[in-house]
Formats: sequence, C-alpha cells, structure tokens
Amino acid sequence: MATTAKGLARRDFLGKLAASGLVIAVTSTGVRRLEAMERFAPGADGDWAPSVFLRIANDGTVFITCHRSEMGQGIRTGLAMVVADELGADFATIKLEQAIGDAKYGSQNTDGSSSIRGGEYQRLREAGAAARTLLEAAAADTWGVSASSVTTRNSVVSHAASGRSAPFAQLVGKARTMPVPAKVTLKDASQFTMIGKTVPGIDLKDVLTGKAIFGQDATMPGMKIAVILHPPVYGAKVASFDAAAALKVKGVEQVIEIPTTPPPSGFLPLGGLAVIATSTWAALQGRSKLKVTWGASPNDSYDSAAYRTQLEGEVRKEGKVERNVGDAPGALAKASKKVEAEYYAPHLAHAPMEPPAAVVSVTGDKVLAYACTQDPQTVRNTLAEFLKVPKENVEAHVTLLGGAFGRKSKPDYVCEAAWLSRKTGAPIKVVWTREDDLGVGYPHTVSMQRIEAAMDASGKLVAWRHRVASPPIPSTFAPGQEYHSVDELSLGVLDLPYEIPNVRVEVGKAPAHVRIGWFRSVSNVPQAFAICSFLDECAHAAGKDPLDFLHQAMGPDRILDTANWGTEKPLPNYGGTWAEHPLDIARLRRVLDTAAKEAGWGKKLPKGEGLGIAVHRSFLTYVASVVHVKVSPKGAITIPRVDIAMDCGYAVHPDRVRSQCEGAVIMSLSNAMTSELSFKGGKAVQTNLNQYKVVRMAQAPKVTKVHLVHSGGPIGGVGEPGVPPVAPAFANALFAATGRRIRTLPIGPQLAKA
Repeated sequence: MATTAKGLARRDFLGKLAASGLVIAVTSTGVRRLEAMERFAPGADGDWAPSVFLRIANDGTVFITCHRSEMGQGIRTGLAMVVADELGADFATIKLEQAIGDAKYGSQNTDGSSSIRGGEYQRLREAGAAARTLLEAAAADTWGVSASSVTTRNSVVSHAASGRSAPFAQLVGKARTMPVPAKVTLKDASQFTMIGKTVPGIDLKDVLTGKAIFGQDATMPGMKIAVILHPPVYGAKVASFDAAAALKVKGVEQVIEIPTTPPPSGFLPLGGLAVIATSTWAALQGRSKLKVTWGASPNDSYDSAAYRTQLEGEVRKEGKVERNVGDAPGALAKASKKVEAEYYAPHLAHAPMEPPAAVVSVTGDKVLAYACTQDPQTVRNTLAEFLKVPKENVEAHVTLLGGAFGRKSKPDYVCEAAWLSRKTGAPIKVVWTREDDLGVGYPHTVSMQRIEAAMDASGKLVAWRHRVASPPIPSTFAPGQEYHSVDELSLGVLDLPYEIPNVRVEVGKAPAHVRIGWFRSVSNVPQAFAICSFLDECAHAAGKDPLDFLHQAMGPDRILDTANWGTEKPLPNYGGTWAEHPLDIARLRRVLDTAAKEAGWGKKLPKGEGLGIAVHRSFLTYVASVVHVKVSPKGAITIPRVDIAMDCGYAVHPDRVRSQCEGAVIMSLSNAMTSELSFKGGKAVQTNLNQYKVVRMAQAPKVTKVHLVHSGGPIGGVGEPGVPPVAPAFANALFAATGRRIRTLPIGPQLAKA
C-alpha cells in the first residue's frame, strides 16, 4: 500500500480519524459539525461535499488541511496562519495535512493567484472561528459563565475574571456536543497574532534539511522508472523505431510506444517511446540509444522567425473588433500629433527548477497517483477520463513543487505514468528532464502588438487603437481557435484604465503551432510590456515627464464604469465581480506614486543611467515598478535598483508577499533580457538552460525594494501581478539612459550598438 509523506497509510489514517475528535466544516449555507468519516464522503445529494479545513484531536492537537499546492510561494504557511489565528491555536504545535484531489474542498487549482483572494480567505477564517466558538461555548458552559467573557489564545481557553483556563484537550469532548452556531463572529484585525505578521515557513526546515518530498522524490514499492522520448514536433508520431541498442543497457527492461494524442491535445500525452528501467540513469541511457523515425506533422514547417513576419502582417491591417468606444480611426486620421509602435514578445518556457514528475499505480480500475501538481482535481478528473475509470476510484496526492509557474497545472505527465502503469502492471514513475521541459512543454504564447495613439495640442491622449495577434490558449483544447480570446485580451488590453475618449481594440488571426499554456501572469506579460512602453513613448512625444503623463492619462480618481466599455459582453475580472473588485484609479495612482517616491523619481543621474516607470493592474492587484539601469560605454547593462509597490488590499503573510515580488522582478527581467524559446522546423531550438537563459546573479538587481501599500481594499492576488510592470519599466529606463527604444524582447544582457 502506498504511504503518505508522513508514512501513514490512507486506510490506517481513516481508521484513526474515525476515533478522533472535533471536525468542523464551513459550507455555503453556514457552519456545521462533521462526523469524522463524513469528511471523506460526498454529500447526501451526491453533488456537493463540505469544505473541511480543520480537525482537533482528543489530545488537543490541531490539524489544518491545506487544499492548495505549495511551490515556494508559502501557501501552506499562509493558509494555516489564517485558520490558526481565528481559532486561537498555538501555531508552533499545529499539524498540517495536504489535501488529496476532491471537489469537497472547493477549488484546489493553485493558479491565477487565487489561493487567498476571493472567498478563500473568508472561508478559512470562518472555519477557524467556528471551532473557536464551540470551544469557548464548551468552556463557558463548564464554568457557568457567559461565552463572551472567555478568550482563546495559544490553544488555551481562558476566563480572566476567575483565572480559570483549559487547554483544547480538556474541551474537545464537550465542544463536539455543543449547539452549532448559525453564525460566527470573526476577529477584528487588531486581535490578529499571525495574519499580517511575519511567521516562519512551515516547510522551511524540511526543505533545508532535505526531508521535504517533491515530485521527483516520490516513490512506491515495486516502482519502475520511465523516461520518454517525445515527438520533437507537436503533432508528430512514431513511424518506426529500433529499440535493440536501448534494451542492451543494463537496467532497461522495456521500451513501450505511447499513443499520440493529435492536436489539439489538451492535457493528454503527446505520445512517443517510453524506456522502462530500474533507475533514472538507466532509462536516460536507454533513451539516448533509441533509433526513431517520426511521421509528418502539420507543424513541421513552424519557424518562429518567419511566424513573426506573419504576425506583423496581421497587426498592420484591420482585424476583428473586440472593443469600440467613440471613433478611434477617425480621430487618428485627423490627429495633429500621432504616435505608433509595434512590440514583439517571444514564446517563453516555464522552466521551473524541478521538471515535471509523477508516480502512479493502476490496479484494475483503481488509480493511486502522487505528483507535483498545481491542481489535484484536474489530475483526478483527467486520469478518470483518460483511463475510463470512475472518478471516485482515482486518488490524487500532491507533493511539494519545485516551482511551477503554470506548467504543473497540466497533468499530461501524470497521464503518461498512469498509462504505463496499466500497460506494465507495476507502479511507474515518469521523470521529465530539462530537455523535455523546454522542448515539449506548454510554451507561453508569442505576441505581436501594434498601438497607435493620437494626442491633442496639450499632449492629452484622445485616441487609442490597439491590435493584437497572438496564438490563444484555447487552441490547446479545441480546433479552430486562431484569435486571441476575450479572456486573454481582458488582461490589460480591453480593461485599459486610462481616460481616452476614442478606443478601438482589434485582433488578428494567429494559428498555434505548439501547445500554448498559461504562464505566470499570462497575457499580461506581453500586453503590459506593449502598453506601458507605449505610454512612455507617448510621454516623450508630448514633451512630458513620464510620471506626469501617466497621471494625466489616468484622469481623476474614480471607479471606472466597466459595464459600458464598448465590448459585446461584460469583461471578465480574474474570477471576481466588478462590484466587489472595481477598477479603482485611486489605487492605481497610489502604487505609482509610492514607487516613484521611494525610487527618487526625478533625481539627476549620470550619463548612461536612467529610471523607467510602469504601472499595471492584474489579478485584482495594483503594481507599479521603477527600474534604475546603468549602461556602460560598451553597452553592458547593470541594474543598481528596482522598486516595486504592490496594493493587494491586505497582505496576509507580508514576508511571502515580498518574496513573491522579488521573484517576479527576476522573472520579468529574465523575460526582458535573456529568455526566448524559438522554433525551427517545428522543433524548439533551446534545449537547456545554457540556451534558454534566465537572469544570472551578476545580472540581477543589486537592490530590490518592495513597498506594500495597504489600501484596505478587497484582497487581490500576489503570485503573478508583480511580473507585468517590471519589463516595461526596464525598457523605459534603457531609453532614459541611452535614447534607444526597446520594442522586441529579449534584448540580451548587453545593449548592442545600432
């Protein structure tokens, strides 16, 4: 039987849990107590199961369930902080459990910077508050005092007036019998002891001492290792192969052909040849000796350089209109001052430190999987569909993730392990290499954009036409998807927050030739680069300071009326409602001014140095960045400092929010300076990190300052919104330092001479 990371078999765990103490569920209709076994069963109607985040054993031990995936962003600590703070638990003694994939937890998709924002924060607080209310009621009833006169702290309930106190262990038995409150009272922020404070990471010690279990570490008894030779071109399949030399490698046991899923392949395997061996090394050596002839693919001729020319043609002609306010073409035609520019951003690879890995055992119609996945429910659902087994028979466990950035929400690698396990009759661990990760992953889309603007005599923007040609993510899942979708355009383009009376957005045709996947901040990456760079160009064309120009373009502080923006349907808003998360110009302005002030905007710099500024809203969070660059006479670029200001409403775990911003700076600068995934003959040109480059330590900013702006607004995302404004701020800084405009990424670590 497979064991959990803590060594306790699931069957034994269920038996122990049946004898344990208080279990609380917070549902959409209120709070109720759960019997221990009920948390592992669907609701009575078969459709809905309670969201269970908290368990208190008879000995007083507090168990908190984390239903999101930990990939270095600190979410296991953050979610536990929220529950434990409302509960009044001693954080040093809590035990954390990782949820398996199950719809009863609500969404488990650790994507879109959604683990805290939305209803998650509220649900988790209510779970902790409900348990605290019952424990306090039990203590009050025991002592014959009012529940309002007792308090809970460090897993102890106290009555100050009488000096009495009782640890959770003494109260659990009675708490489970107390009437469940119809409503719970949440703590005031002034009462928080953890939320909003710096708390040590729960997994930090295990990570530092090598005890943490990542996807590449997961094992099962009797497990075999599989390394797969995937089709080098999307859509190709094996025509013929010779495995004789591979089978002679010591440790190699089988070579198995995996069926190809033709485009659009979605989350299913690409196909290829799997080398089954007793060790990873043997599997890799066997793979290197395979002789394969690949069949033809419709993407054999894909050349990203030629494709750029195709996209340029699309943005230079009229496209499909997605937003139309006023008469932008007319205003542009008669403008006395006009600015136009085109911006190109290449494919990007996720390149997490840990490539994908999964171990799966298929026995009959029962499936047990362990994977470094961002979404165990998608793993569960996809495996059930792929293997044609009941979903209830699939158990998907989550390990720690060594980075992800969107790649590990696609479970193709888990499907590969499952298919091979069924084929071989043994548990199979599929290991992807860096070459697999770069060559046959889900690259971020390539993007070409053309923006034209008209200004009046005072330099005020009066017209804006934005054309986008970029292969859409839906092309990975359905045929005929050749235009950037409204969801993708709503990441900065359709929701442009500036006061411009004439706006037109058009999209051009852009068929995909690879599996397009979501990537940290998705289309905000190229779209913020184009918009924020272009605004800087407009500022200089108008003879204005870029900061002053942005203030003027924003117009007065107000909530924007996004319901009447000249789009066919109301725009999406990162999963939130516009009523709860309006587009607030005051918040946008506040982060802009904070970053500018902290960076010393306007200060005089030596020749060859410059400051660049950019501001962008994404994932319901407002972020501004100022980048300071220095360019040597020979063109070498250094970055003395980056300032980044973020308003995410409220920072639940400030230390990790700052870390996320710091990581976003490095990732965005990598996108701007060094990272590019290109294709020739349908194949990825870059195969490892010596070719697909990320910013090295010597190229990184010498100083990065993160400024958290607490606006009191609703909680927004954190993991992704730090990325978009940094690259354009960097490009704008290079213009300030050298007078050269950057419209194509990446530029390289050295500014080439014209």
